[in-house]
Amino acid sequence: MSSTKYLQAKTSTVEGSNAITYAYRRMGPTGTRPLVLLQHFRGNLDNWDPDLVDTLAASREVIAFDNAGVGATTGTTPATIAQMADDAIILLEALALDSVDLLGFSIGSFVAQEIALTRASLVTKVVLASTAPQGAPGMYGWAADIIGAVGTPKVDAEGVLHAFFTKSAASRAAGEQYLGRVFSRTEGHDTDTTWRTRNAQYDAVLKWGTPNFGLLQRLTALQQPVFVANGDDDRMILPWYSYLTANLIPNAVVKLYPDSAHGFLYQHAKEFANDVNQFLDA
Repeated sequence: MSSTKYLQAKTSTVEGSNAITYAYRRMGPTGTRPLVLLQHFRGNLDNWDPDLVDTLAASREVIAFDNAGVGATTGTTPATIAQMADDAIILLEALALDSVDLLGFSIGSFVAQEIALTRASLVTKVVLASTAPQGAPGMYGWAADIIGAVGTPKVDAEGVLHAFFTKSAASRAAGEQYLGRVFSRTEGHDTDTTWRTRNAQYDAVLKWGTPNFGLLQRLTALQQPVFVANGDDDRMILPWYSYLTANLIPNAVVKLYPDSAHGFLYQHAKEFANDVNQFLDA
């Protein structure tokens, strides 16, 4: 079993069949079914909470990566969730993985849905954090104050706290602790995401959120066990979308975490990680 912590995990690279060189970090005990992490809007390898990843990796192998055009990965960030999923599948092929679990967060949860539908034989179980199905009503873009907080050229700590945490003293304190953890890495930092990545990813969000009730039925084909989770006060992707998503999937369960918003998995990092581990082990 590897004792490496996420803050010390080295970044490796692998070239995919699309000639893109992917940057990734791999940790935890080998010989287990890998859990692949799919990151949020504008996020890179350095934005994963070390407490979350370390708790997950205590009992299983965990792989975090930058998708095409994001962070240190080469190529161009696509403007559709479907292409992001195809690019992620190419990475998994390059790593010679034939069975994985997925944990997708926010835009990463959209990508996780697509991977599970596109390459069903590859995916055993799925965790969707702060998610919504394609075509859901009201998902066309985010509230002005949210996109203003995390969609500007320079995202600052206050913007992250506003979009990812509630206004309560406890949630805000948890947010400040999260920021302290992610900025604790001393070497081997990932490349910052670009403005082009921001625009391409938000284009993809808008396309995903364009109302289309017929697309909701796609999730009824998803046969893997799914754990859907969110904060109970998420204003970026409203909590009721968690129930809508789960109701469309034949084998899904839902949990909302108290006094938390979009960043619930960082505010409740160890509890959420333990819930994920229990779900994957069941």
